This record gives sequence, structure tokens and C-alpha cells, in this order.
Amino acid sequence: MEKERITFLQELLHTPSPSSMEMEIQKKWMKYVEPFVDEIRTDHAGNVIAVRNEDVDFHLLLAGHCDEIAFVVNRIDENGFVFVDKMGGINPKAAIGMKVEIIGEVNHVPGVIGVNAQHHGGIKGDFDVDELFIDCGAMDKSEIEADIQIGDLVVYRRQSEILKNRYVSGRGLDNRTGAFIVAEVMRRLADKDINIGVYGVSTVNEETNMGGAYFAAAGLEPDAALAIDVTFATDYPSVDKRKHGDIRLDGGPVLAKGAPINRKLNQLLEKNAKTLDIDVQYELTPRHTGTDADKMRLTGKGVPISLVSLPLRYMHSPVEMASIKDIEEEISLLVEMIANMTGKESLNPLDN
Repeated sequence: MEKERITFLQELLHTPSPSSMEMEIQKKWMKYVEPFVDEIRTDHAGNVIAVRNEDVDFHLLLAGHCDEIAFVVNRIDENGFVFVDKMGGINPKAAIGMKVEIIGEVNHVPGVIGVNAQHHGGIKGDFDVDELFIDCGAMDKSEIEADIQIGDLVVYRRQSEILKNRYVSGRGLDNRTGAFIVAEVMRRLADKDINIGVYGVSTVNEETNMGGAYFAAAGLEPDAALAIDVTFATDYPSVDKRKHGDIRLDGGPVLAKGAPINRKLNQLLEKNAKTLDIDVQYELTPRHTGTDADKMRLTGKGVPISLVSLPLRYMHSPVEMASIKDIEEEISLLVEMIANMTGKESLNPLDN
């Protein structure tokens, strides 16, 4: 992947985008994509919608959510220590000893999550988020309240890194990588004549309520939709592959199989992966996917959906890791599928 594209991916990863506060990253995404599409729209949820070739009969929605998990300030004690709750499925055990940034209305305030010294009993084996506290160096409550308030969001101060020119690691790859992939698909489609309309959407709020995906699909009424997200890699020590399956970095994009998934969309993805000689992996989603796909599927008269995921190590930690090769292959697969669609495809599973 070209250095310029990696730079943009890392710019997204370095931009705080906790669920409900995605405005800064959305402006960057919009600026990057705008030259390659016919129109840019936004909606009241905070989604950014890149529109290409809308004046045709068949429309496909690509949704990659740009929000990341975070903490939210829920209390400040008299000594100026800040206590938090979860904004999404953040893992409190991964937070111990981490640097953080509190996003205030005016200032961004640095701090650290305190660690009980081993000499004083160390860290308990089992604890929850209400036992975490942030030390910003304040002397008392009034000093810290000058900068932050209840409801402010907190993210890790963690810069992304490229490891062995192969993998990208950092916080919030779930799912700024998905928003990046959607942006790149729209960029690469710019010089292609396509027969379908494409809505590339950077969605919001997936980590908390998936409301962005619902707003997008309900407003756009697509004929089909793909959620572009991440899934659990199982190729590192301590993971039980018998229970969680065998999903590997560098193994290619992951397609979902289960009751919510439209089989004909998956067949299109598989056909084009074969054309490009791209390996695909599979995960099971028997009842629901746990992604934007679930909300999009249930809008309007119902939307056929599929889910294309990037294998991800260390999900919901400050050191998530993904393969640049997998990202590149997923982009290529989506571009190839869209370029080869006629707009006459039937997604009815009962049609021959």
C-alpha cells in the first residue's frame, strides 16, 4: 500500500473519535473522500455519506463505522481524581497504567490511570471500571473542574505503529480501519465506469447503539448493504481455536455466514475473490452479526446485507493489530465486486 494511504490511515487512528464525538474524524474523512465522489452529504446522526452514480436503479451501501470505544467521566472526587464509566465495550483490565486524554469542551487534558503498587497489594485479579481512576496531576476538585466536566470522554494516548512493514497496531483500529477501507474503495472507484450507485458511509455510534447505521440505511433506502468491520483473529497464544474458530492475520478478508447474511451477496464476494486470487476466511453469525449490518437489515422494507471483516488481534485494547495486506485485499475485493456488478442482480435467495 502506498505511503500516502498509510499516512491517511494513521491520521484517522490518531484522531480521537469516541462514540458520540466523531465530528473531528468525520471532517477529515469528508475532506479526503470529497474529490473522488459526486456528492458529500451528512445527516443528523453525524454520518458522512459519499455518493457515486446515484441516478441508477440499484444502490449499494458500504458502512464502516468511525467511532471508537472510550471511557466517560462520571465523578470527580474532592482530591481531583477522575472516575469513569464505559462508553462502549472497553476492557478495564487493559487500562491499568495507561496514559489517557480527557476531551473537554475547550481543552484536552492528559492524565494517567493509576496503578496500586505491588508493595501495597498490587492489582486485584478481578475488578471493574468503577475501580479505575485518572490522575491528571490536579491538587483538588476545583482545579480539574476548570477543564473537564461530567460526561466528557476519555481515550488512550496511544499512537499507532507499523510493525515489520506488515502490521499496524494501535487503539481504535475497530473500526477506523473500516472507515478507511470505505474511503479507499470510493477513491479507487473514481476512475471506473460503474453500473450501480454506491453510498460510501462513515457511520457513527456503532460501539454504543448502532444508530448511525440505522439513520444511514433508513434515509438512503439502498437495495443492499455491506458492513465493513473487524472480527476476532485467533492466531495468537491462549486463544481456543476449537471454540472461536481459526482466523488469521494475512489470511484475507473474513465473510460472515449465518441467518442474517444474504447468500447471494456472499456469492458475489466469493466469485470476485476467486477472480483476484484473494483468499477469504469465514466466521459464523448464526443469529446476528453484532455490527452495523444488523441495524441496516431492519430498515424500511428490509435490506439484504452481508458483512466483510478485517481480522484483528487484541480487540478492544490499546494495542489492536491488523495486517496491511488484509486491508489492501479487502479494498481490492470490494472495488472488483462493485466494478463487475450490472445492477440487474437479484438478491432473492429463491431466484435461480
